[in-house]
Amino acid sequence: MTENPPFASWRSYWTFAREVSHERRYLLSTESRAFLDALLRTSEKRQSKLPAGHRLCRAQVAHAEYDDPHIGPLPRPALPERMVPLPYSASDGRANPRGIPCLYMADNRHTAIAEVRPWIGSLVSVAIMRTLRDQRLVDVRDDSGRTRIYLEEEPSPADREASVWCHVARAFREPVLREDNRADYAPTQIIAEAFKSHGYDGIAYGSAFGEGGTNIVLFDTGAAELEACELHEIKNVTLTHDEAESPYFVEKKEDGSRSLVRNTITAVIPASKRGAKKA
Repeated sequence: MTENPPFASWRSYWTFAREVSHERRYLLSTESRAFLDALLRTSEKRQSKLPAGHRLCRAQVAHAEYDDPHIGPLPRPALPERMVPLPYSASDGRANPRGIPCLYMADNRHTAIAEVRPWIGSLVSVAIMRTLRDQRLVDVRDDSGRTRIYLEEEPSPADREASVWCHVARAFREPVLREDNRADYAPTQIIAEAFKSHGYDGIAYGSAFGEGGTNIVLFDTGAAELEACELHEIKNVTLTHDEAESPYFVEKKEDGSRSLVRNTITAVIPASKRGAKKA
């Protein structure tokens, strides 16, 4: 009995992503079709069930108003029709191309709110959604905490598979910005459509916001119903950061041209302290 071929390389996702983003998208190469086949085959080990009656959160930067006879207009949670995707008018997302809506939700309020990236002072409506039937999901979350990279040679088939799924998980987890090039969405959109054709009802993927948050996208926008809706006001936004790479410096040459100089400096020391001696 012939064993199904593994992923061709630990870089298989990157090769696929480059092709569908910049070379071809609707008629895939033999290599990209083989990648999707291997992804679907190995996804069987990543199945999970979202049971009927499970509650999830869906957020929108939106609110409604009502007129108080004594105070005037006051905010209230957005109406039900604002909290569900509109048919045929969806914008591009991680799992859907423009015009084909999906139902994006999260496993908690904080993650749902963070995913819509509100600003301080904005009003966010959070719908509590209840699934109407069991949903078969493919879980693309990765808990390894690192990106698998092999520089010298191809690893074992098992390590290749782990690396590919790590890269797929990262692609789904990375935030989608409105100003991004829409071609950047193509890899995960095509993968999501492959999962849908394979019989999955949706995808579970990690959130880039907060610790341990999970997003759920269901392909059928009618697979969950709205039970309640809350209104939240954003009070503050916490931002932490670390330097990810050594800086470069601009060097001006005698002829007036400029070039970038890179080195291994990881911190910039004020000039006033550079000549200071230790006590």
